[in-house]
Amino acid sequence: MDVERETVVEAALATFSVALFIVILAVAGTMGGPGLSQQGAYTVVGGIVAFVIVMSALGLWLNRSD
Repeated sequence: MDVERETVVEAALATFSVALFIVILAVAGTMGGPGLSQQGAYTVVGGIVAFVIVMSALGLWLNRSD
């Protein structure tokens, strides 16, 4: 199986970003007790916004590095 270095870098960055997003959601889920507190909700929203920004920035960077 012959894989280019660029493909491996793209896959690694995407995997890392998704793993970081899952960690943020897990941390947000543990804030507050049985229900989602206001602070936990803000953390979830912040995690989603950060994920979108990071993935957009990675997409732009990878597109321009061609």
